[in-house]
Amino acid sequence: MNKKPVDFFTKEAAQLYDEKNSKLRPISECVHFLMGLILKDIPARSRILCVGAGTGAEILSLSRSFPEWSFVALDPSLAMLDLCRERIEAAGVADRCEFVHGYVQDVPAEASFDAVLSLFVAHFVARGQRSSFYRQMTSRLREDGYLVNVEISFDLESAEFPSMLKNWGAVQTLMGATPDSLASLPKQLKEVLTVLPPTETEALIRESGIACPVRFFQSLMIHGWYGKKTQIQGG
Repeated sequence: MNKKPVDFFTKEAAQLYDEKNSKLRPISECVHFLMGLILKDIPARSRILCVGAGTGAEILSLSRSFPEWSFVALDPSLAMLDLCRERIEAAGVADRCEFVHGYVQDVPAEASFDAVLSLFVAHFVARGQRSSFYRQMTSRLREDGYLVNVEISFDLESAEFPSMLKNWGAVQTLMGATPDSLASLPKQLKEVLTVLPPTETEALIRESGIACPVRFFQSLMIHGWYGKKTQIQGG
């Protein structure tokens, strides 16, 4: 039985989400730009699943560049999904978008997408569920479909982490972090989020059926991979 989605956002929090993250827009815009390059040769009328669609930023960006693509916006937060719907309707592309409240497993298993996008979502998924999360996404791809995954990923036990933490704190400050929240940042990364080393993330993506995941993006602790679905032996 699928668990009921838990909404961590009120309507007001959802509306403030983009404003809070606006200082990091250059990073998200770069990710969207690179995704467009990676996916430019998939079929003109491709169907795209956006996992954790949030306020719809990637759908709005990609829908402008690829006018025949259709999208499924998936999010466990009803407040976020409602705001996503409002923004997509305002942009005039609602006829190309379906909205699903829930998790990846709530999308029919027989659904076949040309690409599945997961941007800034996986680090919220517990370690014990992370393998299943990637597999669920890959299982909804057609043969040769693309998975694009971007998440916070870093070896928190490495010698490089203290130096990276200082810069990650600067990022959080841009987003309005307080001195108290900055002091608890290491604990948040290790205990609240599930931040895995890039090598571990990459191995899990490979095990999901993406034989050759390519790391195409890094911005401090944010890493991105893409790859084509391949046949899992015995699958």
